Amino acid sequence: MSDDRLITLAIHTYDHAVALKNLLESEGVESVLQNVNLEQPVVSSGIRVRIHESDLPQALRIIENTDIFLNPEYTAVDYNRIVLVPIDFSDHSMAACGIAFRLAARMKATIILLNSYLDPYFNGSIQLTDSAQYDLADTEMKQVLEKEAARKMNELKERLKSQIKDNILPAVKFSTEVAEGLPEEVIAEFAKQKKPELIVMGTRAAGKKEKELIGSVTAEVLDSCRFPVFTIPESVRLDHIGDINHVLFFNNLDQEDILAVDALARTFCKERLEVTLVNIPGKKSISDTKPLKVFMAYCQEHYPTFTYTTAEMSLASITEDFRKIQNRQKIDLIVVPNKKKNVFARFFNPSLAHRLLFHSDIPMMVIPV
Repeated sequence: MSDDRLITLAIHTYDHAVALKNLLESEGVESVLQNVNLEQPVVSSGIRVRIHESDLPQALRIIENTDIFLNPEYTAVDYNRIVLVPIDFSDHSMAACGIAFRLAARMKATIILLNSYLDPYFNGSIQLTDSAQYDLADTEMKQVLEKEAARKMNELKERLKSQIKDNILPAVKFSTEVAEGLPEEVIAEFAKQKKPELIVMGTRAAGKKEKELIGSVTAEVLDSCRFPVFTIPESVRLDHIGDINHVLFFNNLDQEDILAVDALARTFCKERLEVTLVNIPGKKSISDTKPLKVFMAYCQEHYPTFTYTTAEMSLASITEDFRKIQNRQKIDLIVVPNKKKNVFARFFNPSLAHRLLFHSDIPMMVIPV
């Protein structure tokens, strides 16, 4: 070992000390074993595990989270609260992954990272890398895709463990899944099985999303999945959840709004948010502002850690009114209750959440009602 001062990390029986030494060294922390009873080493009362003093923070992170580092096959279903993170290994999904860990830490939840690969029956010849193009028989192609997805997921797993060890990410327990199928269908089916508290998805910037108006995986998940979805545009830098201060909360002024504000409060239970309540106008525009004030009074009573204001929006131009509100104040998060629509209705009359997804570069929390 180097000349860096050694410190005693723990005293264990021989078997435990060896196991701890192996775990630390597997994660790049150099360690040595030392007999406690140096006068009579054969009759030792324990074995010291010693490390470099400079490695102490990293070693403690590993020891305090052995279920992450010692058991990579940890099963997330043992935990009550789950955050599901669909991953396609793009830059924006990687950014969303980091934010998901910070959200899960605050929610005391565990994470499932989910990647799907498409059967060659649907996709034909698929480019897996910039330089390699595969044109194989379906069965062979399927094996290549599955192996490539598993390889990338294993690389991501090791990268996340390293970031947890280096205190870049909070120590959140996580597991990984790779499945075959259309991404939106795989996500929806997986969500039905695991019932996540939240689904966190990265999205492209608004300009790029408009080009993908039809066929957006995130849009399909928003409109079909019955669990809250948190979207993170690739242009947003959100290193700390505490950077979210001002929330624009759309509401329908019905009982589902109570469920939506409760979901917001559970996700941001430690924050003191400024929440602007905005009514989504119905087909029959109502000028009476009393219901909105009643809802605000309810929120003030039951969620007093947040502060509340109200803003108006017209039926004629919802997206234009949204831009006006955005120009008046900085918005860190949009919260939208989203009612389920059939495919025909979604295509010809997309929901507000759907429209904001394509025309806004602000993180959004979409809550099904």
